[in-house]
Amino acid sequence: MESFFTFLEKRVDDCSSLLCVGLDPHIPDLKSPTASAALDFCLTLVKQTAPYAAAFKPNAAFFEVFGAEGWSALAEVIRAIQAESVRLGSLIPVILDAKRGDIASTAEAYAKSAFDHLGAHCITLNPYLGKDSIDPFIQNSEKGVFLLCKTSNKGSGDLQDVPIDGGRWTVDGEARPMPLYEHVARLAQAWNVKNNIGLVVGATHIEAMANTRAAAPDLWFLAPGVGAQGGELESALKAGLRSDGKGILLPVSRGISRAEKPGRAAAEFRDEILRIKRELR
Repeated sequence: MESFFTFLEKRVDDCSSLLCVGLDPHIPDLKSPTASAALDFCLTLVKQTAPYAAAFKPNAAFFEVFGAEGWSALAEVIRAIQAESVRLGSLIPVILDAKRGDIASTAEAYAKSAFDHLGAHCITLNPYLGKDSIDPFIQNSEKGVFLLCKTSNKGSGDLQDVPIDGGRWTVDGEARPMPLYEHVARLAQAWNVKNNIGLVVGATHIEAMANTRAAAPDLWFLAPGVGAQGGELESALKAGLRSDGKGILLPVSRGISRAEKPGRAAAEFRDEILRIKRELR
């Protein structure tokens, strides 16, 4: 059965890349504070970086700020990515970074908006409301989700590191408290019956990433934080890669979009990932 992650893995093989290009049209980076300027900004990035992108990740917030025109621009960006996929002969998945999370009936509307109207292949979700809030997004195996697990921001530990009842057995035979993020990872591993659930695990928290990989050995990670947020590429790959050399997508936004030549910057990120992977084997 085809699934979101079979599509993603084929793209990873096609472009020899684990790079996820973030499309975050920050207003200070635009020629003018308008939806059309955001659209032009993103279309340029898509055209220049598509050959090196395992996926694209438009952040909904930077389009929503422009109201209805922003939503139209976002849809056009996704159509442009689809056109690049056709040109390259390889489907480039679009991960809508929206961090949705609501009761089931509302989640159904969010899913329809993301997948049917915008044309995204995957979406980021907040799992705090439980599995029934996620179910509407994963009914079709060809559509995927990344659940917030251990996020890259400094305040993530306020909730995500809180120990919960029970525990996990360590190599020395002791039972130690399990942080909430690890519980989320274990749930996601169990829920992933259609191969379309992954986890958001920040590259800024390497020990947590290693713990999450142990708790969810099969899942794909979306690992923001490399570059502008201080995450280190080699450490993230060492902690997050699966045994097959896949399993982690590394989103980079400002490090590419603010480069003098975004296409070259994307190629350099892709090549650096490949170099580190070879050395880790």
